[in-house]
Amino acid sequence: MKTNIEKVQKLAKDLRKGYPRSPRKKLGGYVIAARCIDKCRAMLLGMNGDYNYWPCSLASQWFSFTGITPDQLKDVIATGATDEEIAEWIMRASKITDADAILKWNNTMRDTRLSDMSLQAQQYLEEYIPKFVPNHRPVYVWFDVYDLEEERL
Repeated sequence: MKTNIEKVQKLAKDLRKGYPRSPRKKLGGYVIAARCIDKCRAMLLGMNGDYNYWPCSLASQWFSFTGITPDQLKDVIATGATDEEIAEWIMRASKITDADAILKWNNTMRDTRLSDMSLQAQQYLEEYIPKFVPNHRPVYVWFDVYDLEEERL
């Protein structure tokens, strides 16, 4: 699929100079999705800085739950689709159709404590947090790591 650079440029955030949206921000009914879109648009334009669209442990949770693949989402984003168009596509493409299941998953993601994560993730975050999260700010749940580091909390 051909990338529509002009359209993507109008919508993309330069992640070398700023941050993607919070993982808490919903798009198409899902947390994490808006952040994935920001990172993908930036990656398509070479403006992703230190951010990876794929592979990404956070995004992998969303891709796994919805059944959407990183390449499928990238192909839609590359057309220059707006957030609204992508949200509509996500609702059609996701294997999850039950609104209650989506709500429960969103809340599970929002409420995931570090101690609920895999041992490998805990080991990684044990070193990551002191380096990148202000030391006077407690981390209560996984999403706090992103929002504290990116100065939203």
